[in-house]
Amino acid sequence: MDVVENPHDVQSADIVVGIPSYNEAKLISYPAEKASEGLVKYFGNKNSVIINCDNHSTDGTREAFMSTSTEVAKMYISTSPGVKGKGNNFKNLFQKSCELGAQAIVVVDADLKSITPRWIKNLGEPLFDDFEFVAPLYVRHQHDGTITNNIAYPMTRSLYGRRVRQPIGGDFGFSGELAEVYLKQEDWSNAVAEFGIDIWMTTTAMCHNKAICQSYMGRPKVHKPKDPGEALGPMFTQVVGTIFDMMVRNGPFWNEVRWSKPTAIYGFGLGEIEMPPAVDVNVERLYDKLQAGFVEYQRTWKDVLSPNVFKKLSEVIALPLAGFEFPANLWAEILIDFAVAYKNCVDSRPGLLNNLIPLYFGRTCSFVIESESMTIQQAEELIEDQCGVFESSKPYLLDRWMETS
Repeated sequence: MDVVENPHDVQSADIVVGIPSYNEAKLISYPAEKASEGLVKYFGNKNSVIINCDNHSTDGTREAFMSTSTEVAKMYISTSPGVKGKGNNFKNLFQKSCELGAQAIVVVDADLKSITPRWIKNLGEPLFDDFEFVAPLYVRHQHDGTITNNIAYPMTRSLYGRRVRQPIGGDFGFSGELAEVYLKQEDWSNAVAEFGIDIWMTTTAMCHNKAICQSYMGRPKVHKPKDPGEALGPMFTQVVGTIFDMMVRNGPFWNEVRWSKPTAIYGFGLGEIEMPPAVDVNVERLYDKLQAGFVEYQRTWKDVLSPNVFKKLSEVIALPLAGFEFPANLWAEILIDFAVAYKNCVDSRPGLLNNLIPLYFGRTCSFVIESESMTIQQAEELIEDQCGVFESSKPYLLDRWMETS
């Protein structure tokens, strides 16, 4: 950590709330206020601190955070100028939390508009009750979190056998002991230093057999949603690259996993009856990007995919938008084939991940069309069905993985 401001001279803490940020001056005060209220109300008998882990923001994030009125002491930590990445912020948080001797660490996104003081309780309390990693459970619009719904959740569940609905939710709780485990890991890639950090933390907890639970947040997650076809950015390649990297690293672990099991749920799914804001998705744009991807990448796709999978994909590509369907079983097999190719082509992995993006757009287009008229609960059932398809595809993964070993 390169810049540390500790005006209250905090030397120890039982519980830490971390808020990673980069240029969030307009939004960071709200989660900081709610974090303080939650710590006072639910953990008033414990020493606590709120830490803004920042990437040397230039928009006044530090000033906005430090000037926010809170009962709980605050600390600001920043990477050096020019050093970006959410994962780098987390590494500073791991280190400082261990130095403070924290038993529990809660992390919330800096752009949260829906956080309540109870979120701090729900993410922090299980850590004082023998759990070591807490993932959030909240209602999200069915078109929000498409990387989670179509890649991170079904792949993590089928690979490692744990049903954690939001493995890249952004809001977590973890123990001080697990923070020490994170610091000792040697697979700290460039992707993990950025948006790959969430899936890396979740998967690392699973592969170390840590006690994991999910906790109801009580309100939908409301943040800055984006149309997946308009603003994908580097997040896709960093998250998917981290998933594939960890598949390679943890092969002996997931090789023994056949089916998933439920993960303990902390609290109750009762709370305010509130729907998350809708996320508008341009399906025409997604469809067009799939078609353009086929023109540009079909040679690579033919090399990466098994002949049968490529044949089925070609049939999907030929469908008009009016009757478009990209089946979940085909999508699972495509991800498996790309994971196998990723394992084998060490020198060309970034390009391979870019080749996958149009196919992700195609699957997302199909999912949006299919779930458009569904309720959120019905869409959840659709996602659960897709997870079952991924688990049923595990023998295909094992065969493909072993034949290239």
